[in-house]
Amino acid sequence: SGSSDPYCMVKVDNKVVARTAMVWKSLNPFWGEEFTLCLPHGFCSLAVYVLDEDTIGVGGQQGHGQDDVIGKVSLSHQQISAEPRGIDSWLSLAPVNPDEEVQGEIHLELCVPKQGHPRLLRCHLIEARDLAPQDPSGTSDPFARVSCCRHTLDMAVVKKTRFPHWDEVLELELPEEEAMLSVEVWDWDIVGKNDFLGWVEFPLDTISTDPPRGWFQLLPLPSITQDQRGQLGALRLAVRLAEDTVLPPHHYQPLIQLLTNPVLCPDQPPDGTALAILEEVTSGESRQDVATKLVKIFLRQGLAVPLLDYLTTRELARTTDPNTLFRSNSLASKFVEQFMKAVGLPYLHEVLKPVVTRVCEEKKYVELDPDKMELSRGRRISFKGSLSEAQMWDNSLELLAGYLGDIVDAIVGSAERCLLPMRVAFQQLRRRAQERFPLEQHEDVRYFSISRFLFLRFFAPAVLAPKLFGLREQHPEPYTGHTLLLLAK
Repeated sequence: SGSSDPYCMVKVDNKVVARTAMVWKSLNPFWGEEFTLCLPHGFCSLAVYVLDEDTIGVGGQQGHGQDDVIGKVSLSHQQISAEPRGIDSWLSLAPVNPDEEVQGEIHLELCVPKQGHPRLLRCHLIEARDLAPQDPSGTSDPFARVSCCRHTLDMAVVKKTRFPHWDEVLELELPEEEAMLSVEVWDWDIVGKNDFLGWVEFPLDTISTDPPRGWFQLLPLPSITQDQRGQLGALRLAVRLAEDTVLPPHHYQPLIQLLTNPVLCPDQPPDGTALAILEEVTSGESRQDVATKLVKIFLRQGLAVPLLDYLTTRELARTTDPNTLFRSNSLASKFVEQFMKAVGLPYLHEVLKPVVTRVCEEKKYVELDPDKMELSRGRRISFKGSLSEAQMWDNSLELLAGYLGDIVDAIVGSAERCLLPMRVAFQQLRRRAQERFPLEQHEDVRYFSISRFLFLRFFAPAVLAPKLFGLREQHPEPYTGHTLLLLAK
């Protein structure tokens, strides 16, 4: 079709640690997904693979085939740690050579018996572990191949496993000249060529003096492919490594006291408090991080609602034009946004999930812009053939009005189920807005001061991107995504 169904897979040292949702039929996918990973101190690299999901199985049947790898971005520990503020840029996708994508270890023992003629090399191949899965089932059919001086011996194939156990002993005659012994692991395929799983190599002259034994990391074959960077597209990636030392809780009590004091003692001058200073020194980029941490601290102390009141009261005091109220990404705005996510996600799911699920599953075509209408898609709506532009517009408007009516009804009817902390917080906000703008001409301020949070920063973003709020497991298809965009607007 000239497009892909791309998703990303995140690996740390060849171990899959995260996966994004798939985006339907797009060469310019947007994921917007964020992962927080706890990494071992000694990790070597982080790689993000972009894959095309194959939903057509064997014989054209619906199912899951072997997904195609489009490319990858790989970052070393040194590259990430060299940027304290993090990496945030477009990075070219590099080609993925299956012979270089190896993982796992092999357990073997090599020795040269001192007695006997001719001299023999004894290779005890015991087992392997954590091999790369090469089959659609998530396993492989591994066998080992031992090579030395143009002599090659293959071990038995162990079916459907990534942890094969051989426990076989091979004996090879040692040549007079210097040479190398290699042990390769392959995935056997009944159709097509076998897949390379990794190899290890040992100089023969060192085996007699220092016999290798134990677990050895499987290595990729040397790369012989040409560099194709830039030809496969690029991935916009933001990566930040934070190495924190966490102390026992009592060490943080002075800091918590300093932060909570303005809320607990509201009579003191507000400008010199730690919260006021924190608000002044944080930049727009860092306010979301600061707000997220403040929400966690104050929720733990049972003071999140009083802090919200403190921050929004300060914001109201600074605002002279009510039309600009809570429009900026201030600390107060970010705190309310993070507070609603931390407290209100179960409520959000209860209200929106039934309608959003219906929109995504019905997959109705909706378009109000005449320049973008695809009239041929009307066949899915009417068996009488393509609809006219006016009919398509009327049909789209009717669908949107129906969905939107259900969403509004669900929100309005949920007042009693809205969680108590959110209701108290918005009750306080309404009262503060009325105190700050008491004139009759500003009567609406008390309402839109709440709606700018509840609708613009809570319900509307969840309708627009349901995957990011846990309402759906996958991103919607393009046409459904457009319907959700119109509903959010």
